[in-house]
Amino acid sequence: MDLNVDLDRDIPKLDWEPFLATRTQRMQSSAIRELLKLTQKPDIISFAGGLPAPDFFPIREVEEACRYIVREDGAEALQYSATEGYWPLKEYLADSMHRYGVPATPENVLLTNGSQQALDLIGKILIDPGDYVLTGRPTYLGAIQAWNAYEAHYHTVRLDEQGMVVEEIEHAYEKAVADSGRPPRFIYVLPNFHNPAGTTLTQERREKLAEVATRLNLPVVEDDPYGQLRYEGEDLPPICTCIPERTIYLGTFSKTLAPGFRLGWIVCPEGLMKRFVQAKQGADLHTGSLVQHVANDICQRGFLKQHVKRLREVYRVRRDTMLDALSELWPAECEWTEPEGGLFLWAQVPKSIDTVDFLQEALKEKVAYVPGVNFYPNEDGGFHAMRLNFSYSSPETIVEGIRRMGLALKKALGS
Repeated sequence: MDLNVDLDRDIPKLDWEPFLATRTQRMQSSAIRELLKLTQKPDIISFAGGLPAPDFFPIREVEEACRYIVREDGAEALQYSATEGYWPLKEYLADSMHRYGVPATPENVLLTNGSQQALDLIGKILIDPGDYVLTGRPTYLGAIQAWNAYEAHYHTVRLDEQGMVVEEIEHAYEKAVADSGRPPRFIYVLPNFHNPAGTTLTQERREKLAEVATRLNLPVVEDDPYGQLRYEGEDLPPICTCIPERTIYLGTFSKTLAPGFRLGWIVCPEGLMKRFVQAKQGADLHTGSLVQHVANDICQRGFLKQHVKRLREVYRVRRDTMLDALSELWPAECEWTEPEGGLFLWAQVPKSIDTVDFLQEALKEKVAYVPGVNFYPNEDGGFHAMRLNFSYSSPETIVEGIRRMGLALKKALGS
């Protein structure tokens, strides 16, 4: 039998579309990931990605931890490990989350490949095709992308300067029941320094959300990637402190240690952990052993706490720089949020400007942002809004980027 292939002859190409699952029709590329491809040029000032400052990555500490782990614990760190995660790291996380009131024990913590995998696992075990999810308007793009793959639908409630308007949740619940004949699957909320809006859910609304979720018998997915990055005000208790048995809490090292670690976690009620473990085993067996060992060594040495303090100082200055530049350099008709923490603010421009179209004008000025429509699950808003990231660029670069965008906005407004 001749197994040699003549590469010079034409080989018919297979049309893969008829073989694809129906669910792929609702999959979409991340607008942010696609936009980042356009902003890799060194002359582009990017406010688009949710990127931590690379000049403050703990490179030396990671190098030292890697050397130590390989030398002292190399066989275990390079071997397969438990799906649930590395136990000492789970202990550290449970203990550190107690500061914020999260009812975590090592047994109900699951390590994931970033919090994005956590969102995907939630879709895998909770969402059937046609199910509704209740979320804010706008909401996190990564959650939309993860749950669209499981054919989710969405009913949304407004956000204002105090976060999700929880008084509208019951109405959204009723619409979901009317549309599908069954209750929605859960409420999705980003209470601290919302992505993309930058708002923080007030204590009163957290308590109200817990009461509404209990009355409607709904689970809550509490996504908290930015909670440690507070620059002013007092920490507020997580929603899961009020309703621990109906809350799935998500955290990540991406914003505090390094996004390249791809290391996040889920805290869930004991009865749900088995299903998360089964879903994760089918996806990747377990999160990388080596990266868990390295992260644990860095954390156990006490470095992370000091590192987060430093990041708070750096990002506070960059936030303030962007806010001051917006006030000075943008048209008076524009508005924006003033976040107490996190990585983003949400800017509104006059209705004569569509931020999807205006992005091309901004790119001509060598500046990038994410148009607001990408954060609306039903694409029913955000056409005059944009998300701006302030953590990635230096203060000098932030001022220059805001100046360029201000000139483009004034030109578009004819002023």
